[in-house]
Amino acid sequence: MRLGVLDVGSNTVHLLVVDAHRGGHPLPATSVKHELRLAELLGDDGSVSAVGAGRLIEQVADALAHAEEHAVEDLVAFATSALRDAPNGAEVIAQVRDATGVDLQVLDGDEEARMTFLAVRRWFGWSAGRLLVVDIGGGSLECAAGRDEEPSIAVSLSLGAGRLHRDWLAAEDPVSRADLKELRGYVASVLDTLPDLGSAEHAVATSKTFRSLARINGAAAYSQGPRVARRLTHRDLKETVPQLARMTVAERSRLPGVSPGRAPQLVAGAVVAEAVMSRLQIPEFEICPWALREGVILRRLDWLAGN
Repeated sequence: MRLGVLDVGSNTVHLLVVDAHRGGHPLPATSVKHELRLAELLGDDGSVSAVGAGRLIEQVADALAHAEEHAVEDLVAFATSALRDAPNGAEVIAQVRDATGVDLQVLDGDEEARMTFLAVRRWFGWSAGRLLVVDIGGGSLECAAGRDEEPSIAVSLSLGAGRLHRDWLAAEDPVSRADLKELRGYVASVLDTLPDLGSAEHAVATSKTFRSLARINGAAAYSQGPRVARRLTHRDLKETVPQLARMTVAERSRLPGVSPGRAPQLVAGAVVAEAVMSRLQIPEFEICPWALREGVILRRLDWLAGN
């Protein structure tokens, strides 16, 4: 069947369309992505602005038209931290539903972590042993670990790259040493609340932030396909963070694997990535091409097969 998943995140509105069936490998058919940067369209209290809500409605409507054009039979639409945390999130979701007919389901942070973990487990298989999975989004950081398809522990922290850039680094370009030091201290203090995730036989990272950092440090371009092994070492990342901070946004946007829309928040994302590797004593991550959207697709296929 042709299945669509519409992901309203802190950075983008992304529709992924796949041809899939239970037990089979979902094959991408088409996708469309809009840079919304919802995390930057929030008021002082975290509410989505009228401008942000209007752009969201326009982009969801465009994604819906794309799904209909490509004969999507089943559409799953979800939202993550930007709408989850916004005081007026429910109101904005109602506006989207009234304007487009799309009913966004808000995932809580732990569910994000579980869905991402499922995608990684199915990508690497049982031979990977006990997995530790880390994902840095625009609004939150998700960590999960376990031996099964459901992780034994799943955690979400408000350490998203977009959120931290907006709150800590947006005032200066390039980033000052003082701001970088303050952000590092804050990230470390939040990570101190992370529970024990246990040891892992395979440490895996997902998300655009990790993919960009790996690419900067010599990983293969994604034009070479998803099955090429890509890795990011803690040693490389410790050198990369100060280098990125010394660059302007324009300079970062010219790095391999870094889009202009992601360049501003890359320093914040790199700080989180390096701090997580230090906190969890991870010398190297393998980068997984599947993440939250694929996890949602797999869970939906499982559900459809059982009904």
